[in-house]
Amino acid sequence: MSKSIFYHAGCPVCVSAEQDIIGLIGANNVEVVNIGEDRTRIAEAEKAGVKSVPALVTPNGNTLHINFGASMADVKG
Repeated sequence: MSKSIFYHAGCPVCVSAEQDIIGLIGANNVEVVNIGEDRTRIAEAEKAGVKSVPALVTPNGNTLHINFGASMADVKG
């Protein structure tokens, strides 16, 4: 089984959600991507259906938007 991918932008809401996700599904089961720091992954996140961050993309392709930290338009600046 592949890992889930948790996309966030580094804001306090996102960092808090990151810790909760890791606590729920385990660090070995999730790849954390801070698209505020690694902007090369923005297109990948959008292709996966991420409309706002924080968001979790499950191994079967479902995109789960968690709380509202920032829209992708805000992240892209």
